[in-house]
Amino acid sequence: MTEVKGTGGTGGPAARALLAARRPFPALLAAVLLLGVAESMAGPYLVLFGARRAHLTAFQIGVFVSATAVSGMLVSHWLGRRYDRAPSRWPAVAAAAVAGAGYLLLTGVRAYWLLLVVAVLFLGAQQAAFPQLFAMHRGHVEGGSAMPGGGTPLLRSAWSLAWAAGPVAGGALMAWRGFDALLPATALGLALTTLAVLLLPAPPRPAPTSDPTSGAPSAPVAAGGTTGRSGLWAAVGAFMVFHTAMFAGSVALPLYVTEDLGRPAGDVGLMFSVCALVEIPAALALLLLPARRRHGWVILAGMALFAGYFALAAAATTVLALVLAQVARGVAIAVVGALGITYVQDALPGAAGRATTLFANAVTAGSLVSGVAAGTVAQALGYRWALAGCAVLAALACALFALAERRGASSPG
Repeated sequence: MTEVKGTGGTGGPAARALLAARRPFPALLAAVLLLGVAESMAGPYLVLFGARRAHLTAFQIGVFVSATAVSGMLVSHWLGRRYDRAPSRWPAVAAAAVAGAGYLLLTGVRAYWLLLVVAVLFLGAQQAAFPQLFAMHRGHVEGGSAMPGGGTPLLRSAWSLAWAAGPVAGGALMAWRGFDALLPATALGLALTTLAVLLLPAPPRPAPTSDPTSGAPSAPVAAGGTTGRSGLWAAVGAFMVFHTAMFAGSVALPLYVTEDLGRPAGDVGLMFSVCALVEIPAALALLLLPARRRHGWVILAGMALFAGYFALAAAATTVLALVLAQVARGVAIAVVGALGITYVQDALPGAAGRATTLFANAVTAGSLVSGVAAGTVAQALGYRWALAGCAVLAALACALFALAERRGASSPG
């Protein structure tokens, strides 16, 4: 029997029985929603914080944002491996709590070198909380806890809902009292995230299995991931390229709409809102997929749809066409975002921490590359060609993922 640990010691038999009977999914759902709201409230305004509050140059802001992202990747990798050695709630609690402390520090820090310290030692930890929550979900599913088998799409839909509501809440706080309201509210959201995580029972320890990233033989995967080292890395590469296209498109689209088409900034907000709202039912629809079937073809279809979206966006000359195209964008992001996590987890059975971190770091790596890629193409050829370049990247992601599927299907079980 898996030992269930409480938040403050082992407790008596009655306490352990209560913890064992507690359903983990509602608390996980709340934690994902709270984390998403906190991240999306502050994330869109960190650049403005650097420019208006700390009076940084554009280069200094870029270094600040990049330092946060790189730190997040390193912390996520470390905590992911730590989770696989000894599954517990503390990495997620620590990541959210440390990030919350970082946002509180931002209320009083102005010196650039201190801002970099806060970015590296505090804010980067926030990126580790997301993969930790999905790793705990996987641990409870594999451990036989009462949890929906298709819980990952449901959690992903909560994340989309948070990103639909969070920026609006952040804007309202900025209009009310500026960063003096936004930063403490973000810290409060992260504190509530830690409380939700503490309501979870401890994740069960998985049975030891081999790891495709180590080059050792791995067991066949039933639910639809890939097996084998080369297939896994091809899939991770596909996810990184997909998210490079996604983030680069998020840079190019607003500029294309406002500068090339001459439309107001509100039209850009409408497009992003439509996309976020479409992601929610699209992710929930994935619950209808058979639980123990290969879902690689669905991910491949999502990536192909993304390439089609960017081709339409590059060719569009009206706002209505761009708004309608956001339906395809939202479906593609929901499919790859939800099933991609499960795909990598299936490829690394018994290593949910490393698997989820691999996917999350692929997303972060895509965001790091995207700004430079979009800016370079847009400056040289224009915003329409930047969107066309995103279509090429999405098509490349399709090719890489098809290669991953081929190698996974042909690798020995």
